[in-house]
Amino acid sequence: MTAPAPFPPAAARWFRRRHRVDAPRLRLVCFPHAGGSPAAYRTWHRHLPADVEVLAVCYPGRQDRIGDPFPAGVAELADEVAAALGPLRGVPVALFGHSMGALVAYEVAVRLAADPEAPPPVRLFVSGSPAPHLVDHSALRPATDEDLLALVDALGSDSTDALRIPALRELLMPGIRADFRLLAHYRATTTTTTGIPVVACTGDDDPVCAVEAARAWSATTGSAFELNVFPGGHFYLEALEAELLGRITGRLRSDLRLRTTPQHGAGRPATRSEAPPAAQSEAPPAVQSAQTH
Repeated sequence: MTAPAPFPPAAARWFRRRHRVDAPRLRLVCFPHAGGSPAAYRTWHRHLPADVEVLAVCYPGRQDRIGDPFPAGVAELADEVAAALGPLRGVPVALFGHSMGALVAYEVAVRLAADPEAPPPVRLFVSGSPAPHLVDHSALRPATDEDLLALVDALGSDSTDALRIPALRELLMPGIRADFRLLAHYRATTTTTTGIPVVACTGDDDPVCAVEAARAWSATTGSAFELNVFPGGHFYLEALEAELLGRITGRLRSDLRLRTTPQHGAGRPATRSEAPPAAQSEAPPAVQSAQTH
């Protein structure tokens, strides 16, 4: 069997593939949270159809990009990611972003949708972030390292354990500072609406993204919108990875003919969601749904 072709240099710089797919029918491009890395998505391929390839975005200052300069703002970051995706768009893409990653994914989606040379993303999944026009993290501008560490720790990610090791904390802090600087200066004064269907997700106990703030993502699309509410806090997706990816898989199957067998099996969604009555009939009793068009 022929090995998958290597990525062009620009794409290889920005995207990490934990599991390569020979002939993907779709690529799911995943954007980490502030201070996060591609490792946040290292096991996602296990819960997705075998013909979906996961590309995890590697921001500057992470992993083998530790010496790369940080972008000046979210717009610059989105410009570079969108350009790096250009050579890969012979295969359909969907975008997923969590927390800060949701804002970056949205900005990339806006740029891809405006490109007349390639089809837009088939779907945008946003998680753990208010809609762009509601985001105001300007209070973070004077934050000290101690403030940022306390904030990161309070959000409850399993990945923050590394920050308790002084040598690792020293290595990771520049990326955390850079990401929170991007958030502090991000302010979408207008909402750009695309024709890309949007699925918004949040935890029912998320202190960063209340349910109504997640529902406000409906203003970013002129197409279908769906809200999924999971049990848990800001990092609900760490404990409910299989459930979240089961929901994502269901939506992607409605966009493309994907293989029905996940690579290692996926759990059923344990969400409270909003979808049409037809979707309700297929959901377990604990799942509500509502989808708008």
